[in-house]
Amino acid sequence: MDALERVPEAPYALGGFFDEMFAETEAGPEVREHYRQVFGCLNGLKPEEFAKKQKAFDRRMMEEGITFTLYQPSQLQPLERTLPFDLIPRIIPGSEWSELEKGLQQRVHALNLFIRDIYHEQHIIRDGIVPRRMVVANKYFRPEMAGVRVPGGVYITASGIDLIRDEAGRYLVLEDNLRSPSGFSYLFKSRSMMNQLYPGLTLPNALRDVEASLNRFLTVLRSLSPSRKKDPVIALLTPGEYNSAYYEHAFLAQQMGIHLVEGRDLVTMEHKVYIRGLGGGLTQVDVLYRRIDDDYLDPLAFDPSSMLGVAGIMNAYRAGNIAIVNAPGTGVADDKAMYAYVPDMIRYYLKEEPILGNVPTYVLSRPADREYVLGRLHEMVVKETSLSGGYGMLIGPSASEEEIELFRKQILANPARYIAQPTVKLSRAPVFLDGKLAPRHIDLRAFVLMGGEDAGIHVIPGGLTRVALKEGSLVVNSSQGGGCKDTWVLA
Repeated sequence: MDALERVPEAPYALGGFFDEMFAETEAGPEVREHYRQVFGCLNGLKPEEFAKKQKAFDRRMMEEGITFTLYQPSQLQPLERTLPFDLIPRIIPGSEWSELEKGLQQRVHALNLFIRDIYHEQHIIRDGIVPRRMVVANKYFRPEMAGVRVPGGVYITASGIDLIRDEAGRYLVLEDNLRSPSGFSYLFKSRSMMNQLYPGLTLPNALRDVEASLNRFLTVLRSLSPSRKKDPVIALLTPGEYNSAYYEHAFLAQQMGIHLVEGRDLVTMEHKVYIRGLGGGLTQVDVLYRRIDDDYLDPLAFDPSSMLGVAGIMNAYRAGNIAIVNAPGTGVADDKAMYAYVPDMIRYYLKEEPILGNVPTYVLSRPADREYVLGRLHEMVVKETSLSGGYGMLIGPSASEEEIELFRKQILANPARYIAQPTVKLSRAPVFLDGKLAPRHIDLRAFVLMGGEDAGIHVIPGGLTRVALKEGSLVVNSSQGGGCKDTWVLA
């Protein structure tokens, strides 16, 4: 009997982890109710048929240029490759998603209020909720943003909130990505390709649509136009074709019908930003969705050596002639040490209890936290606060003694650069490898879009499930070799 023709037995052991497709019972693994239809479809496939579908999917991704640039220290040249994609979807019941949606909207609302506050009145600092030094000494804090009136009061237009599930199946927020989160294109493209290449799996299911969220994204961007034109000019600023996420930049610009520009395509005059036309004409830009970091945005305001940004754009921004998405300086709130204070922000600004919890976090600039963690490095995940993508991490349970001692020295030398968290037993989901189902750890990047008053806060149904394809690995980031799954929310 094939592995896909029955509920898997060992080596597919649940092993104390929460599994998205299978529940542990006295009789062994049992398919969860919301997965039964998909499991029935998989039942009718031989492993070689499933492998053929997987190859067709991989080939289509390569043909359409759906690639990701992987940078590795051992490689002289960056490696361009397709993002590994597993055809077995991750499924979330509608009632479960509704609660997640409320929690994500609550969290982003509070984070937006926090960013506005620290660049204006700084009430949360004066009231002793967040330490002043954690804000003003933060590498992402931009004094240039102090007192700037941001269009619609929206600092965080597009955010990616990373969620995990612990061994009890409880959702927890792992990270807030508020500068220029990536992954939108993989979410939209994986769904459309699943519908095209595997319609028998997707069409019988009543799924929440994701394609409509592209229109919602455009509506959100339009709502922030300072000019209030009926049809504002919107552009996406990319570092260029050699950027690891360039495919996504081109995809979003094409799908939303907005301009795709590099810094050299833009010019500022009289505190306004214009696109240079091929014939020498100029078109004023109302909203700029930038996918470059603050440092490179304006050489007159930030890094003077930058060739990627637009000289004078911050003056245009301060004059109220352009909206920049996301606003400069939002990185303060996605710093990993600031993450520990988000539940307090929700209570402070919204007078509500957090719907979604944090992973317990130790801020190593605090002496008591530092002493506790240094005695338990073998049990902890230690992260450098300003890095992302799986870089600058120690995963204690799988680290060597040399790695642990190196991190111990680094923490003692500069404790404010690090936070630590207990190792969470991330939930798992089956992937198809070598003709059989195999459990792999996953997380979920949920995308939240926040616009002006009329646009509100929209959570794209499902988000992007990321998979640690290496057996036993807890690192799901694509930059570290992870893959992804289509994520379904049942209507």
